[in-house]
Amino acid sequence: MVMGRNNDSYPQAFILVGFSDRPRLEMILFAFILVFYALTLVGNTAIIFLSVIDSRLHMPMYFFLGNLSFLDLCFTTSIVPQLLWNLWGPDKSITYHGCAAQLYIYMVLGSTECVLLAVMSYDRYVAVCRPLHYTVVMNPRLCLQLVSVAWCCGFLNSFVMCPQTMQLSRCGHQRVDHFLCEMPALIAMSCEDTMLVEACAFVLGVVLLLVPLSLILLSYGMIAATVLRIKSTAGRRKAFNTCSSHLTVVSLFYGTIIYMYLQPANSYSQDQGKFLTLFYTIVTPSVNPLIYTLRNKDVKGALRKLLGWEKGAGDS
Repeated sequence: MVMGRNNDSYPQAFILVGFSDRPRLEMILFAFILVFYALTLVGNTAIIFLSVIDSRLHMPMYFFLGNLSFLDLCFTTSIVPQLLWNLWGPDKSITYHGCAAQLYIYMVLGSTECVLLAVMSYDRYVAVCRPLHYTVVMNPRLCLQLVSVAWCCGFLNSFVMCPQTMQLSRCGHQRVDHFLCEMPALIAMSCEDTMLVEACAFVLGVVLLLVPLSLILLSYGMIAATVLRIKSTAGRRKAFNTCSSHLTVVSLFYGTIIYMYLQPANSYSQDQGKFLTLFYTIVTPSVNPLIYTLRNKDVKGALRKLLGWEKGAGDS
C-alpha cells in the first residue's frame, strides 16, 4: 500500500494545461507576458542598482524597496520562462522535480513578500509618526532582522505546505489545470480527502496573509491620524505621497492573493484562478517599480543622476 502511494505520488511528469484550450489566446498571452516580464526585469533591476550605488538611497525605506524588487525579480523568473515555453509550443509538460521546485520557490517568495510588505508599512509608520526617532528606531541592525524574519516566514511556510501538497495521491492524474504548479490547483486534482491539507493551508494563510494585512491597516490608520493633525498642506501632501505608493502595491498584491488562498479548494474556479494568478505574478511585479518611481523624487533624482540628466538640468 505504501509502495503504491509512493509510485502514485511521484509521477514522471505533470502536464500544465494552462490555456491550451484557447490556442489563439496563447499567442496573445505569450506577447503580453514577454513584454511585462521585460518591464519587470528592467524596472526592478534598476531599483536594486540605484539603491546600491546612490548614497541618497542608503536609507531603510530603499533597503526594503530593494528587497521587494529582488523578490519580484525572483518571483516572476521562477514562473515566466516555463510559462513562455509552454505557451510557445505544444509541449506542456514539467517534470515532477521541476514542479516541486517551482512550488517551493514560488511559495517561499510569495510568503516572504506578504511579510515584507508589513515590514515596509512599519517603516512608514515610524517615518511619519515618529520622525525625530526614525534613524534611531530603524537602525541597520533592526532592518536586517526584519528582512530576515520575512524570509524565515517564507521558508517555513514552504517547507510545511509543499511536501504535504506534493505527496497527495492523484490516482495517476497528471494534468494540472493551471499554467504553473500552484498549491490550490495541485490540491484540487487530488483523489483523496484533502481536508487536513486545506485546513493547514488556511491556518498558514491567515497567519501569513491576514495578520500582516491587519498590521498594515493598523499602521496606516495611525499614519492617517497623524497626517490629519499636520497643519501644513505641503506637509500633508509629502506624507501622503510617501505612503500612497506602498498602499497601492499592498492593494494590488493582497487583493488577488487573499482571494486565491483563503477559499476552499472545492470552490476554486480554475479559469478565474489562472487570470488572477497572471495578475499578481506577472502584472504586479512589473508595475511596482513604476508605482514607486512615479511618486518618489529620490528615486527619480537617482535615475536622472545615473543617466546624466541632473547635471544638465542644473546648468540650464
